[in-house]
Amino acid sequence: MPGVKRAPRNSVNDRPARLRLLLRRQRRFVRPAFWGVAFGFLFLVALAAMHRASPGSLIAAVHERFGLATARFGFRVQDIRIEGRANTPEPLLRNALGVRPGDPILGFSLEAARERIEKLSWVDHATVERRLPGTIVVQLQERRPFAIWQNQGKFLLIDRTGQVVTNNNVADFHDLPLVVGAGAPEAAAKLIDALTDRPGLAARVSAAVRVGQRRWNLILKSGMTIMLPEGHEVAALDRLTELDQQHKLLDRPLQFVDLRLPDRMVVRAKAETATPDPAKDSHATAAKRAA
Repeated sequence: MPGVKRAPRNSVNDRPARLRLLLRRQRRFVRPAFWGVAFGFLFLVALAAMHRASPGSLIAAVHERFGLATARFGFRVQDIRIEGRANTPEPLLRNALGVRPGDPILGFSLEAARERIEKLSWVDHATVERRLPGTIVVQLQERRPFAIWQNQGKFLLIDRTGQVVTNNNVADFHDLPLVVGAGAPEAAAKLIDALTDRPGLAARVSAAVRVGQRRWNLILKSGMTIMLPEGHEVAALDRLTELDQQHKLLDRPLQFVDLRLPDRMVVRAKAETATPDPAKDSHATAAKRAA
């Protein structure tokens, strides 16, 4: 109408109405987002609880049902990746994991799988991870064979700490040092390290024998026995190396070298074998024939 002024569109009076409209629109997005975050949080809590669930527990049963339910939506094991495996038999490893392609990926306990895998003799440490939607990753840290232990007629592989690794396929590791006797695995590292630092001497050693679970005897490839003192093996090896450099001690026909006393060395020569006399042998043969 003439003489009536209309308020501009962007007047101050319209701002509260537009603000209310904006808030209503935001509520439509905020509520679903809130429930999505809440569901995700509860989902993570459930996963953490199931991760720690022990076999046979109520949580483990719920875990299994949860896995079956989520498997309908495609959460199944599609790929199993194994990293760090060198000597662990793969069939034993997969059996310990307890999961096969096609199984629900959320239907098993990572902690229980890890504990089973770490019971395998070759495995020192393991981690088991789920990478959704369908990948299981197993990372292994295997024990490293350090020496061969001979005890009561059996040969076993041991690691640096003296832990038995396996008694299978020991011949495949024939280049490793050989230690013999009760108590040898736990004490082997110090002696083998000392021999490794003296490669010339180490090349002559056939075996190291633990005596009375207190000290070592070295058996050389020549048949000579080196008696080392208790707790002072390194000093004795230095002394032995010096004597060999000065007097070619290890090339002599000796039965043993006793280094157990710090101020003296005791040696014993090998028993001489009687040299056969051809003339005497011929006379003896003739006498036997005459008889």
